Amino acid sequence: MRRALAAGVLVSLIGCATAPGPMIVVPPPTSWEGEVAAERVSRDDLFRHAADSPLPEGRRAGFGGLTYYPADPSWRYGGMVEAYPHPERLTIVTTNGASRPCERFGRVRFARDGKILTLHVYRLLDQPGRPGGEGLFLPFKDTTSGNETYAAGRYVDLVGPDGGPFTLDFNRAYNPSCAYGDAQRFQCPATPAENALPIAVTAGERGPAR
Repeated sequence: MRRALAAGVLVSLIGCATAPGPMIVVPPPTSWEGEVAAERVSRDDLFRHAADSPLPEGRRAGFGGLTYYPADPSWRYGGMVEAYPHPERLTIVTTNGASRPCERFGRVRFARDGKILTLHVYRLLDQPGRPGGEGLFLPFKDTTSGNETYAAGRYVDLVGPDGGPFTLDFNRAYNPSCAYGDAQRFQCPATPAENALPIAVTAGERGPAR
């Protein structure tokens, strides 16, 4: 119900244009800040206790929690994924050197610091197809990568139904599992060079507490 209402708000905000343009900043619901905080607590709990925690077992007891940038609604965008008419197949290299097949499905554009920025959106072809935003993959790098965040880039989920509209909330960006454990346990796709942003995305997950 909550996601249906959110989708309705997005539709009213972006209008009914037939050609999707850049995503726009979408004001969050009143519950948003609490939801983001709860998700972060839940992620820390997963790291400490889940059988499939990204942390090696010997590091879980002393885990001090992940660090994040403060929640900032100006990093919450809404709009459409601009699908490419002829998706191109390519290979993404993982952090342990393996190759994973994917296709360049489309792109998202958004405004920041007076510039229109572009990120390509992919589909991983070695995974079962999933509907809506769950079937899309959006990795990115920015000028924090390798300094304040994981060097191979972070991921951010597109939330929405087939055909959109989608919410793109960088406050929910996260490092892949291989940033925290044995690289051989995971085959995390590294961010393609074409998805490196020339700005600092000061939102979302930073890394493990030092």
